[in-house]
Amino acid sequence: MSSRSSLPVDFKLYLITDRNVIGGREFLGVLEEALAGGIRGVQLREKSLTSRDYFELARGVRAVTARYGARLLINDRVDIALAVGADGVHLPETGLPATVVRKLLGSGKLLGVSCHSLEAAQSAEFDGADFVTFGPVYRTPSKAAYGDPLGMPSLLEVTRSLAIPVFALGGITRDRLPELSASGIRRVACISGVLAAPSPGAEARLFTALLGKVP
Repeated sequence: MSSRSSLPVDFKLYLITDRNVIGGREFLGVLEEALAGGIRGVQLREKSLTSRDYFELARGVRAVTARYGARLLINDRVDIALAVGADGVHLPETGLPATVVRKLLGSGKLLGVSCHSLEAAQSAEFDGADFVTFGPVYRTPSKAAYGDPLGMPSLLEVTRSLAIPVFALGGITRDRLPELSASGIRRVACISGVLAAPSPGAEARLFTALLGKVP
């Protein structure tokens, strides 16, 4: 089993970015609204950008997340994460092996992994991931490529099988938080649930208030 980060996974709501859902608004402004609403964990995931543009955007996101004391993880790009001083890297399930990335990052950075099966989640934990996202739990357009939703039974199986934090992902909205929390789910990840809202800050406050009631 590989070692893990010395940093805590000290957030319950993990915001994954997608500039396509913000309706033409200025990206950093929308993100700052969400951070002001209580977001403390952000994954920058903008796959359509060139390496240079991704780097420049990551620098801007690092600056704004730092102002709010929020963790920043960069999707897939270890080089950009290290270049901008991000708090870690988030790997797709088909990305580089977590063991390889852990060696590059060392113990001072967080490592998250996207997983779509129990087996993948267990492998990620064994290979040194600090946490995983698991889904899609509910039906959502952004995760349609992964097929039918995996559902609550699969999510609960994963959370009960792993010692590291598991973030429920896919179709996560404020209205679904009571069902999730009643089942013992303590952490969630979302994209449009916050970013597509008319007021990302107000929506983030509602999310964090509801999650704050979960032990």
